[in-house]
Amino acid sequence: MKPRRIILIRHGECHANNDESKFATEPDYTIELTAKGIEQARQAGRALKELLGDESVYFYISPFWRTRSTFENIVRSFPRSQFRYSEEPRLREQEWGYLRTYGELKRLKAERTAYGAFYYRFPGGEAGTDVYDRINDLLGSLHRDFRDPDYPRNCVLITHSLAIRLFVMRWFHLTVEEFEEMRSPANCALTILELDETGDEYRLLTPLARNPEAPIRRRPIRLSEPDEAE
Repeated sequence: MKPRRIILIRHGECHANNDESKFATEPDYTIELTAKGIEQARQAGRALKELLGDESVYFYISPFWRTRSTFENIVRSFPRSQFRYSEEPRLREQEWGYLRTYGELKRLKAERTAYGAFYYRFPGGEAGTDVYDRINDLLGSLHRDFRDPDYPRNCVLITHSLAIRLFVMRWFHLTVEEFEEMRSPANCALTILELDETGDEYRLLTPLARNPEAPIRRRPIRLSEPDEAE
């Protein structure tokens, strides 16, 4: 009963993408799309409609306002009878803690880049590991949803860049180092997982680009020959 496709979509361009100081003065969840972001969402809707045709689709939406607006503009390309949807708080953006000055925010983001996005925790907020854990929990809910015989043919998650990278990491059992090397998807890009010919496994049709500048510390697992029995 697996859906034919699982598609992850990052929200359209928001005002904080153009002016990061917004993160220091406005609650993150209230930051809205720019005019360009609205148009990106409408273009994504047209591309999604072309890909899916008349196939049914279920949307899971982060509760942040920019993701809600992205969803609203995407589904302008779909008749109401073609889709179902629900809000999914586990798809929300990483929590950065309380509001800070822009200078403090820039310092913390630089620390995160140097330390690694997976393990770095914003004071009063979340680490990438926390977002990973809620994505892992979400997958359990998705698998239960997929067992419904009336579940639509396609599953679409409208979320944020870190959540998309962590979803791909968790789904395909990638390492922390492989996660750190992923570049964030562009605003309103479609990250597409599609069932293979066997109908058992998903392929990532749109791999995320590699970030060659990511500071990676590597410590592979080293397996030696088993000790001889005494």
